[in-house]
Amino acid sequence: MFNALSGMGGGGQVDHTAANNANTALYTTFAVFGILGGGIYNILGPRLTLLAGSSTYVLYAGSFVNYNHHHSQGFVITAGALLGVGAGLLWAGQGAIMTSYPTTKRKGSYISMFWSIFNMGGVIGGLIPFILNYNRAEASSVNDGTYIGFMCFMGVGVLLSLCILPPNEVIRDDGSVCTHIKYSNVTTEVVEILKLFLNWKMLLIVPTAWGSNFFYTYQFNNVNGELFNLRTRGLNNVFYWGAQMLGSIGIGYLMDFSFQSRRKRGYLGIMVVALLGTAIWGGGLANQLRYSRNNVPEKLDFKDSGAAYAGPFLLYFSFGLLDAMFQSMVYWVIGALADDPETLSRYSGFYKGVQSAGAAVAWQIDVHSVSYLNQLIVNWVLTTVSYPLLLLLIMFGVKDESVNREQFLEDKNDRLSSLS
Repeated sequence: MFNALSGMGGGGQVDHTAANNANTALYTTFAVFGILGGGIYNILGPRLTLLAGSSTYVLYAGSFVNYNHHHSQGFVITAGALLGVGAGLLWAGQGAIMTSYPTTKRKGSYISMFWSIFNMGGVIGGLIPFILNYNRAEASSVNDGTYIGFMCFMGVGVLLSLCILPPNEVIRDDGSVCTHIKYSNVTTEVVEILKLFLNWKMLLIVPTAWGSNFFYTYQFNNVNGELFNLRTRGLNNVFYWGAQMLGSIGIGYLMDFSFQSRRKRGYLGIMVVALLGTAIWGGGLANQLRYSRNNVPEKLDFKDSGAAYAGPFLLYFSFGLLDAMFQSMVYWVIGALADDPETLSRYSGFYKGVQSAGAAVAWQIDVHSVSYLNQLIVNWVLTTVSYPLLLLLIMFGVKDESVNREQFLEDKNDRLSSLS
C-alpha cells in the first residue's frame, strides 16, 4: 500500500513538499534502523519484528488524512520518521525470510514470489485512488476515503505478521532445518553489524544499494506526478506495480534455472538487466528532453489525451519492470553469499540501510529543485556503475553449488509446470 501511496507523487497531494520532507525523515531513520534491523530481527524473531515494523505504516497513511484538513507538515514528517524505524525492521525481517527459508537452488523463485505478492499490494493500492477519484479528472489531492482505504489494508497486514513461523521451526523442501539458533544477543549483534562496514562483499554492494531506491523520487514525482492527472496516476500505478510482478517472475526464473552453474546464472541475470536498463533509461532521456521543471506540459489523461498518453505510459510501465528485475537480481546475489538467516538478515539490513540513505538524499534533491534532466542522469549513472561491481561480487564471493544434473532438470520442469 505504501508503494501505491508514494507512486501517486507527493503522497497524493498537489504540493509535494510535505511528502518529500516526510520521505527524507523516513529514509534517514530507515538508513539507521535498516542496518540495525538485522540484529533486532535476530534478537526478537520474525513475529515481533514484523509486527512492530508494519504498524508504523498505518500511522503514516493516517497522517495524510490529517494533512488534508490542517495542512500541517509536522505530523506527516513525524509519522515519516517513525515509519523509517518500522521499515528498517520490516525489510530486515522479510529479507532474512526471503533469502534463507528456501533451498539454495530456489532462492530466485522465492524472491520472485515475494516480489509478486509485494507488488500485488501496489496494484490494489493503485486501484483505490483510481476508483475513488475517477470522477475527479481535475482533482489535485486525493480524498480522505483513499487514505482510509490504505489504512484498512495496512491494518490487515499488521495482524497477518503474527502468523509468521520462526526460522527454527522451518523445514526446507530438502529436509534441512533453516536454523538451529533460536535467539541471538545484543553484544553479538553489535559486533557483527560493525563488521559489515569492513566486509568487502558489503562494500562492493554499496553503490548498488545507494542507487536502488534513488530513482523512485524521479519516477514518482517527476514522471508520474508531473505528466499525468490524479486519476491517471492511480491507473498508471496499477500497471507500474503489475509490471514489477512480471519482471520479478522473469528474472527469478532466469537466475534459478538458466544454467546449472550458479555463477553463470548470476552473470546472465546481471547482463540481461544491464542491457534492459540501458534501453529503458535511454527512453527516459528521450522523454525528459521534451519538458523541464520550468516548462511542464499539460497533464495527460488516459481517456482524453489519446496517442499522446501512450509513450509516457509505456515508459512508466518499463520503469516498473526494470525496478523489479534490478532489485530481485540484487537480492539473489545477497542470498547467494550465505544460507543462514542470521547472516542474511544482517546483509539485508545493511543493503536496506544504505539504500535508504540514498533515498533520503534523493528526496531532498527534488525539494531543492534540481533539474529533472540532472536527476535522470544521476539515476542512470548509479545503476550503470552497479553492474560491473555485482559481476565482481559473483566472481569472487559466490561459490558454485554441486547440483546433480538430473535433479536440476527436474526442478526446472517443476518450475515451468507451476508457471503454466
